[in-house]
Amino acid sequence: MANLRVPPHNEEAEQSVLGAVLIDKEAINVVSEIIKPVDFYNDINGIIFDAMVTLSDERKPIDIVSLTSQLKKKKLYEKIGSSYLTDLVNTVPTAANIEHYAFLIKEASTKRALIKAAAEISELGFLEDKEIKSILDKAESSIFSISQGHIIKGFIQIKEALAESFDRIDELHKTGAGLRGIRTGFMDLDNTLSGLQDSNLIILAARPGQGKTAMAVNIAQHVGVNEKIPIGIFSLEMSQEELVDRLLIGQADVDAWRLKTGKLSESDFGKLSEAMGRLADAPIFIDDTPGISVSEMRTKARRLQLEHKIEILIVDYLQLVDPGRRYDSRVQEVSIVSQSLKNLARELKIPVLAVSQLSR
Repeated sequence: MANLRVPPHNEEAEQSVLGAVLIDKEAINVVSEIIKPVDFYNDINGIIFDAMVTLSDERKPIDIVSLTSQLKKKKLYEKIGSSYLTDLVNTVPTAANIEHYAFLIKEASTKRALIKAAAEISELGFLEDKEIKSILDKAESSIFSISQGHIIKGFIQIKEALAESFDRIDELHKTGAGLRGIRTGFMDLDNTLSGLQDSNLIILAARPGQGKTAMAVNIAQHVGVNEKIPIGIFSLEMSQEELVDRLLIGQADVDAWRLKTGKLSESDFGKLSEAMGRLADAPIFIDDTPGISVSEMRTKARRLQLEHKIEILIVDYLQLVDPGRRYDSRVQEVSIVSQSLKNLARELKIPVLAVSQLSR
């Protein structure tokens, strides 16, 4: 008979965190940024921490009396008992090490999540009717969500979302930034959209020859060079060399024809040298894989965000992205790609700017 292995956990750390919160009114603010009730292995400890967070949200003191009242209100007090709460206070003499204990809890929780994800991925491998691309995407998505510090999201009460929204508005008010999103460098566009917003898919559409790519390149240049914001570019239409030439032309403000033909003046060389220096320091990342698929794009974007913390993604252009399989119509294929990019924007919590070509 196989030995049953106990999942990673740290009961002492869990009790120490709860005890520290009871003796230090500021402790909840420290640990609530690191752990959530779901991170506790012991269900009882998770219930107590959830009650503590609720009291904190309601600006109520967190002590034995208020905690007992909160647990009774939720009809959970009998499950825990008064002696356990009293013992928690005696568990830790000081809250000085509470942050360390919280990280121990988070570490064990992450390991348990990895074990669960590995088991689910293993089961997927035995499904003969599943496409390998689908299995790989699911596996990567599971690991990525864990590395980002969150498992699959469920429903949240609106007051949590309102608190986050208020924090964003308050920050804007304090800094006087004026825009919630990323500046494009086009003032009218920024004022209309309030910048490019996180989790949004923005379509830059026009007929051929109207300057769609030029505008996208200008935005990339402004974001990367002037704003110093990490940006990823999937260039399906132009090669890496062509795109870099465009960035150089825009940054150096030299004539495109003279650059392409090599008929540059000494002044042009000086401008290009300075432009190369600025572009070299810019956090701009380019992938020019032709006909890249949606799933491959998703994989590369996830990795790029993990490694370089990109805050915006540009795709040039939409119709050249491979949806992964053939559909009944081209319209349906483009729709699938658009939806996939929207999902990617939400998953990475960054704006995705997709260039799209309209029919003549």
